[in-house]
Amino acid sequence: MTVPLTGDPLLAAKLAVPFHAPGLVRRPRLLNRLALGTRGPLTLITGAPGVGKTALAASWARSASAADPVVWVTLDEDDTPGVFWAYVVEGLRRSGALAEDDLGTPVCADDVDRSLLVRLASALELAPAPLVLVVDGLDKAPGSTVPEGLRFVSEHAGPALRLVLISREDPPLPLHRYRAEDRVHEIREHDLAFTRSEAVQLLRGQGAAPDDDLVDLLLEHTEGWAAGLRLCALAMARSEDPAAFARSFTASEQAVSDYLLTEVLAAQPEPARELLLCTGILNRVHPDLAAALTGRSDSGRILQDLARCHAFVEPLPGTRWYRFHPLFAEVLRAHLRSRQPELEPLLHRRAARWYAEQGRSAEAVDEAAAGGDWSFAAAQTVQHLLVVPLLAGSGASPSADTFSRMPDDVPGARAALVAAACRMARQDVEGCRSRLERAEEAPGGTALDAEPADGLTAALLRLLSAPGAADEQAHRVTELLARIPSEERARHPELEPLRLYGQACARLRGGGLQPARELLEQAVRACRGDAAVLLRHRCLGRLALADAVAGELTRAEEHGAASLALADQHGIPESHRSGAAGLALAAVALEREEVTAAAGHLDQADLLPDTRRDPDLLVERSVLRAQLEIARGAWDAARTHLDGHLEGAAAASPGPAARLAVAHATAALARGDVDAAATALDHVGADDAPPSHTVALAQVRAAADHPVQALQLIETAEDSGAVTVPDRVRLLLLRARQALLDGHEDTARDLLVQALDTARPEGLRRPFTEAGPWVRHLAAGLDGRSGSYAWLGTPHAAADRPLVEELSPREREVLQQVARMMSTDEVAAELQLSVNTVKTHLRGIYRKLCVSRRRDAVERARELHML
Repeated sequence: MTVPLTGDPLLAAKLAVPFHAPGLVRRPRLLNRLALGTRGPLTLITGAPGVGKTALAASWARSASAADPVVWVTLDEDDTPGVFWAYVVEGLRRSGALAEDDLGTPVCADDVDRSLLVRLASALELAPAPLVLVVDGLDKAPGSTVPEGLRFVSEHAGPALRLVLISREDPPLPLHRYRAEDRVHEIREHDLAFTRSEAVQLLRGQGAAPDDDLVDLLLEHTEGWAAGLRLCALAMARSEDPAAFARSFTASEQAVSDYLLTEVLAAQPEPARELLLCTGILNRVHPDLAAALTGRSDSGRILQDLARCHAFVEPLPGTRWYRFHPLFAEVLRAHLRSRQPELEPLLHRRAARWYAEQGRSAEAVDEAAAGGDWSFAAAQTVQHLLVVPLLAGSGASPSADTFSRMPDDVPGARAALVAAACRMARQDVEGCRSRLERAEEAPGGTALDAEPADGLTAALLRLLSAPGAADEQAHRVTELLARIPSEERARHPELEPLRLYGQACARLRGGGLQPARELLEQAVRACRGDAAVLLRHRCLGRLALADAVAGELTRAEEHGAASLALADQHGIPESHRSGAAGLALAAVALEREEVTAAAGHLDQADLLPDTRRDPDLLVERSVLRAQLEIARGAWDAARTHLDGHLEGAAAASPGPAARLAVAHATAALARGDVDAAATALDHVGADDAPPSHTVALAQVRAAADHPVQALQLIETAEDSGAVTVPDRVRLLLLRARQALLDGHEDTARDLLVQALDTARPEGLRRPFTEAGPWVRHLAAGLDGRSGSYAWLGTPHAAADRPLVEELSPREREVLQQVARMMSTDEVAAELQLSVNTVKTHLRGIYRKLCVSRRRDAVERARELHML
C-alpha cells in the first residue's frame, strides 16, 4: 500500500464508492441528469446535509449508466491539500488511468507542487478514454487550494477528464464563466427534493405503508428532504399509530432533531449558532431583524454564509429576507426552549417592536401574541384597523385564532375591543356585545371615539351585533371613516362592504326585509378583490336567504348558487363557509314542496359552523326544520324544533322573534291547535310585528271562526308595503275561503285564480297546501278559467330536483368511479388526481345532489338518469 507524505497509509474506504443504505430509492430522473452531466467537463451537486447528494452519485457510479471508469475520492475535514492530491493520484493509478511511475507524489502536506498538477493534467490529456473523478465533500477542504487545483487540472487535462463535485456549498470556482460557456451541469438542492412517487417508494422501503394523505403530510413537513423523510419513515414504522405520527408536525420534528442538531447546528461557528437560535423563532428573518434580536452588526453576512453553505437557510428571491426549513426552525425553537426558556417570549416581543417600527402591523401583532404581549398586540390591531380583515374573514393576519390564547382579563379598552371582534368573527353575537360593554367600562373606554380607529372599531362592532335596525351606528361608521387617512382606508377595501353587511343584518333582525335586501345587494357589489371573497360569499348567502323569505325564489336560487360556486371556486375551507346559502336553497325547495331536496340542503347547511353559532341562522335553521317536518306530516317533531326557541322569542330581536312565532303558529294550525297558535303569536309585540305576523294572526282568527277580526287583520296586512309574495298569496286565500264560507263561490274562485297567478311565477306551493283541502275542491271547478292550477297539481318542472347547478364533466367522472364502488384513493389513481382534489369534487357532488353520503349520491344520480 502507498504511504502518503503524512506517514499514514492510504485508507481504501476514501477511494471506494459508498454502499447505499437499505431501502435506497432509485431516482431515474436524477440518474439521467447525472449521466448527461458526466458527458461534459464538470458536474456540480450541491445541497444541505441529508438531501441525497452522495447517495445519488454513488447510485449512478454503481449503475450501468456509468460507462466510463469512475475514480471516487472522499474528503475529510483533516485532509490537507497534499493528502487530497495523494488520494487523487492513487485513485487514478488504481483505475489504470496512470502508470505507477507516471507521477511522483506530493511533497508538502499543506500545499501541492504546481509541477505535479501540470504533469497530472498532461498525463490525463493523453488518456485513451474518458474517466470520471468524483470528489465527495469538497466543502470540507480548507481554503481555496484544492478547488483551485481542480480548476487547473480540469481546464488543462483535455476532454478525457470529467469532474463530479459534491459539496454543501458552491466551491470557489468561476461558475459564472462556466455557465456562460456551458461547461457546468448543476444539480441543486431543489432538484434533489423527493417527488411524491419517490417519497412513496422510500416510505415503503422502510416498512411504512401510508395512504396518499399521509404521504402528502410528510412531504409538506419535510419539503422533500431525503434524510427527513427517511427518519420520519423509520419513526413512523415504529409508531403504534403511524397515521397520527404523519399528522403531527411535532413528531416529525422529534424524529429529525438529533440529525439537524449534530449535522447542521453543531457544524456552525459560534456566532452562526447564536444567530440561528435567536432567529429560529421566526418563520422568516431579515438581516436588520436578526440584528435587532441578536445585537450583532454582522447578521447579514452570517445569514449569507448560512445560505451559501446550505444550512437549511435560503434567501427569498428578490428580497433581503431568508427563510428556514420548517423542520429546522422547529428544532431550533425546541433547542432554545430547553436551554433558555425565558428567552423565546422576549425575542418575540423584540421582533414585534421591530415590525411595528417598519410599519408591518400584522406581523407585529403575530409576534406580540407569540410573546404574550397582549396589550401591544391589541393596540396594534385597533390602531391599524386590523379588526376589519379579521371580521371580513379575508384570511389575512391577525385572525381570531391569533387571539385565542389571550386571557380574558387583559386590561384596557383595546383588548376588550379585540376580544369583541374575535367573538363576532366566530358568530358569537352575545359574546361580542358583552365585550363591547367591557370596552366602554374600561379606563378610557368612554373616550373611544376620540381616536378615529378606536371609534370606528367600536362602531363597526356595535353595528354588526346590533339587535335591530342600526342606522345611527351605520351613520357613525361613515362619519368615522371620513376621519381615517385615505391610505389606511385603501389598505382595507373590506370596510365599505362590511358596513353594508352589518347594516343589512341589523335590518333583518329588526324585521326590515326589503331594506336589508337592498343593502345586501350593495354589499355584494362593493366586495371587490381577493380580500373580500369570503365576505362576498356570506353576503350572497344572506341575500339568498332574504330573497327566499320574500318569496322571490328564482333570485334566491341564483344568489344561493353564486354563493356556493364562489366558495368552491376559491377553495374556501368548510370551517369558514357560511350555511346561509344552503338554508336559502332549502327554503326555496320547501316553498315548492320539494321535500327531498329541502332535506338535502338542510343537511349540507348543518355541516357548516355558522349555522349552529350565528343566532339569526340558528333561528332560520329551526324554522326550516319545522317546515320540513310539517311537510312530512310530523307535527310533534316540528314543535320540538321550535320549542327551545319560543321561550326566548320575546327577548330576541324583532325579526327572528316574529319568524319563530309565525313558524310555531303554522305548526300548531297544521295539527288543529288554534289556541297554541294564538299563544305563540302573542310572544311578539304588536309594535314590532312585521306583515307576516299579521297574516299569521289573520289565519288564526279565521281558523277560530272570527271572520270580522280576520278581515280587519287582512286589510291591515294588505295596506303594508312590505308584504311578501307568499303572504300576498295567503291573504288572497284567506279572502277566498271566507267568500266560500259566505256562499260567494264565484268570488272565491276569482280570488283563488288571483292567488294561483301570483304564486305561479315562483312555483309557490306551500301556501296552498297549508290552506287545506278546500283549495283543491274549489280549484276543480275553475273550468279552464286559469291554466295555473295544472302546475300546482302536477310537480313543477324542477320539482324534487335537487340540482341548482349541473355537475361538471370532472364531477361526473368522479361519480362514475364512485358508482363502481371504488375508494377515494382508487378514484384518484384512476383519474390521475390527488386525493384532496377527489374529495373536493365529492363535496361539490354532495352539495349539488343534496346528499351527504356516497351511496346516496349514486342513487340520486341514477334517479336523475345521470348514470
